[in-house]
Amino acid sequence: MTRSTTESTAPAAPDPTGVGIEDRVHLDRDTNRFVRRRSAHLLRLLLWPMRGRVLLLFALIVAAQAARAAGPLLIAIGVNTALPRLRDGDLSTALWFGGALVAIGLAGGALNWWSVRLTSQISQEVMLDLRSRVFNHVQRLSLDFHEEYTSGRVIARQTSDLDDIRELLDAGVNQLLSAFCYMAIVSVLMFTLDPASGLIFIVASVPVLWLTRWFHRVSQVEYRSSRVASANLIGQFVETMTGMRAVQAFRREPNVTADQRRVSREYRNTDLRAMSLFGVYDPALILIGNITVAVLLAIDGYRMLSGELSIGTLIAAVLYAKRFFQPLEQMARFYNALQAAMASLEKISGLLEEAPNLAEPAPPQPLTSATGEIRLDGVDFGYRNGKPVIAHLDLHIPAGQTVALVGGTGAGKSTIAKLIARFYDVGSGAVTLDGIDVRQLSFADLRRHIVVVTQESYLFGGTIADNIRLGRPDATDDQVRDAARAVGADRFIETLPFGFDTDVNHRGGRLSAGQKQLVSFARAFIADPSVLILDEATSSLDLPSEALVQDALERLLAGRTAVIIAHRLSTVGIADRIVVLDGGAVVEDGTPAELRGGEGHFAQLSQHWNASMAPLHGDSYS
Repeated sequence: MTRSTTESTAPAAPDPTGVGIEDRVHLDRDTNRFVRRRSAHLLRLLLWPMRGRVLLLFALIVAAQAARAAGPLLIAIGVNTALPRLRDGDLSTALWFGGALVAIGLAGGALNWWSVRLTSQISQEVMLDLRSRVFNHVQRLSLDFHEEYTSGRVIARQTSDLDDIRELLDAGVNQLLSAFCYMAIVSVLMFTLDPASGLIFIVASVPVLWLTRWFHRVSQVEYRSSRVASANLIGQFVETMTGMRAVQAFRREPNVTADQRRVSREYRNTDLRAMSLFGVYDPALILIGNITVAVLLAIDGYRMLSGELSIGTLIAAVLYAKRFFQPLEQMARFYNALQAAMASLEKISGLLEEAPNLAEPAPPQPLTSATGEIRLDGVDFGYRNGKPVIAHLDLHIPAGQTVALVGGTGAGKSTIAKLIARFYDVGSGAVTLDGIDVRQLSFADLRRHIVVVTQESYLFGGTIADNIRLGRPDATDDQVRDAARAVGADRFIETLPFGFDTDVNHRGGRLSAGQKQLVSFARAFIADPSVLILDEATSSLDLPSEALVQDALERLLAGRTAVIIAHRLSTVGIADRIVVLDGGAVVEDGTPAELRGGEGHFAQLSQHWNASMAPLHGDSYS
């Protein structure tokens, strides 16, 4: 994916690494080989810890198919030897061959049961490992990746793509190995019994190989298209469900329904094209098998009648011919699953290849305690489009000071907050905490000393206590209650049916906006960071809700460095210092009283704020 930079770059060919070519279905030869090798490498990594069980599985499959292939051979020998002896009244040879057939059948059944059970165990272990790899890796990826790579695509990787791989591992691999082993054993036995019959098998294999190569070439494009269409369908669904309030509020149901039908049709059409190819491949294999059996029966029947071939060998040849092409029919169905799984594995391996923009320092500089002094020295930064957002910015925030960043939309306020928290790395210059470049700190130390409270007070499913404890997982119940009491959240929590054990429902739907913000403040309080960043933390609240959290804010900010980003001047009124930004540069810097008494940007903002608030309650910002 394109990385953050302060310089514009010329358009370049898509990078095959990572998810850069995920939406492409037609790949050149080199790129196709690259993604195939990458997928194969991932599969080897997943199977390597279970290599002992994989080898055992292969041995079981070989033994089971050898037992299966031994049946017609025993029948041929039995017919040629036991039947003549039966004419003489000798039953022992026939009984021996009959018993051997029963024993081989039982052994083959037992080996098949063992191999299927072992296949299921390997499959589930691989899927558990792969799910964990995807989930953990996605969490480590930087914010700029998540801002471009939609949550719907991530869900597609974790659901439909993993399901395709699971289906392949559950049955397809066992069928493939069984088919190859059986066909190899049968070919050897046929040449041993009768080289002429074996030659017919070789001739029949030529159109099978050509047909398989054709299906592989044309179907991989359609299965890649299917994975892209599936991700688009899931992404559209997730986006609609996430924004359901806006959909219903603006009566956009017909529009999103039309979008859903469009992506659903695209998914249907790609699947139909893939299945139509399979509809040619599978019947063609069956046709080749039937023709081969007919040719073999005609030629070997004539040879038997002319005395060149024994009846037992003819029976074995016909049985082998019939069974030889049964695995091919299974392989056709397996190959269909293989193409779908390989397309999914390409997507997942690309996602896992994505490297986080923010590298963990090696070794990190330890920071056991911090006073909270922040410096931005000569900072330049731009987002993915290359347009500079901040240029040569110098800013010093002493420890324990509360600084409000004020400015219009796009002034760079939230960008500065993200750079301080190291959600992004600067293009040039440095951001330091207590004199240490944040790029030299471990993520654990950085997240422990710097906490961000955002505009959206996101609450996870669970109790209120669970959500507060997110800031400190090992906190006791008393510490959770103390944190809630410190920000004034305990008053409304105690009125709930189960107090701190009340389930907040999906995304905190049981609570009001102000109550959710108080819970997020308690979560930040219990984390006890050295630096607290409030990024538009009250912008979504109405005036009563804002008044509810205003006192909590002052208690939360006491004794720590704080950076407040807000459009509402009532929120920045508690700041010791105000920094006014415009175009990524500092245009004013001073105390609230100094800036309010001047004639600059902040004074004008104060006048506009007072004018807009006067009709509501007659108060002014002072």
